[in-house]
Amino acid sequence: MAAPSFSILRCFCTLRDPRIDRRKRHQLLDIIAIALCAAIAGANNWQQIEQFGHTRLAWLKTFLPLPNGIPSHDTFERLFARLSPAAFQRCLLSWLCGMAEQLGAKHLAIDGKVLRSSGSKVNELGALHLVSVWATEVHLSLGQVAVDEGSNEITAIPKLLELLDLKGALVTIDAIGCQTEIAEKIIDGGGHYLLVVKGNQENLLADILATLEHAEETNYLGVNYDIFQKEEYAHGRHEYRSYIVFYDLDKIRDKEKWAGLKTIGVCYRESTEGAKTSDELRCFIGSKKASARYYGKGLRGHWGIENNLHWQLDVTFAEDDNRVQDRNSGQNLALLRRVALCLLKKHQGKGSIATKRYHATLDATFLEEILKG
Repeated sequence: MAAPSFSILRCFCTLRDPRIDRRKRHQLLDIIAIALCAAIAGANNWQQIEQFGHTRLAWLKTFLPLPNGIPSHDTFERLFARLSPAAFQRCLLSWLCGMAEQLGAKHLAIDGKVLRSSGSKVNELGALHLVSVWATEVHLSLGQVAVDEGSNEITAIPKLLELLDLKGALVTIDAIGCQTEIAEKIIDGGGHYLLVVKGNQENLLADILATLEHAEETNYLGVNYDIFQKEEYAHGRHEYRSYIVFYDLDKIRDKEKWAGLKTIGVCYRESTEGAKTSDELRCFIGSKKASARYYGKGLRGHWGIENNLHWQLDVTFAEDDNRVQDRNSGQNLALLRRVALCLLKKHQGKGSIATKRYHATLDATFLEEILKG
């Protein structure tokens, strides 16, 4: 049988092995390859990864040396605990970002997620908190950064932005990322921003609402604005959304503090399901003088990181139930899950992500298709 060729495995060739020579019974690339294949095929922890290796040993030997067979789950855990998450991620990013560029990723959504079972009250260890970037149109996870213990996403987001090529991309972040330093970093990187504004930027929020109030009082006469409205019916729910953007920034007191600020706006959303109706008003700022449709698409697309990344990681990959407490090990395992999800989403076959994982568990030929991307 000819050995299958998987381009993703070649990106690990420059990764430095953190183990001492006399402890290297198993090759670094073998361990990583088994773990990635297992993550695609339904394994969610080190014990399941080892079991996958034993079950698929004959297939794995068609493209891996495996001089000493399959490593134990303890070996997997020790190796990934010693492996630098930053170095591991750099190898993956060389592959993922190349794919994103090829597919034309133009919208990058950034949001945080807490791995709820990864903490320990006994050891006074908080749950692992990761901030991820998601290329919304092409369904690729392009990086993650762990939030430092006792800190928050504000300090992690700039580190994440440094990993990315922002040129020409729209970066969307929820209210916690609405910070002048973050806006400046995006502009310096050649990108555009769409930042949701809430009470953490009290003056900015008040000024946007004052602009809206003035426009309504004058019936929008003489106001430089654009509007886009959208109605949708799905799953028994009717949703109406109205996006208004304003290009005059006269009422924004601190506009000079926001690098590249060109637009402010509001989104009004009304949702009706049965006899129950709810509504909300969200404010935002943007660095591109673009249409209300453009910003509406950006706001709507931002929540793809919740539905297509975070929800899948919790429901399909059981990430919230994972109890790995070592920070390096936890981050590296999270990276494997994200890459596995990207590969599964790239496969053009029918069926849910859960169905594809199950298919990959049963059929090594299908798993090869997934790995080939």
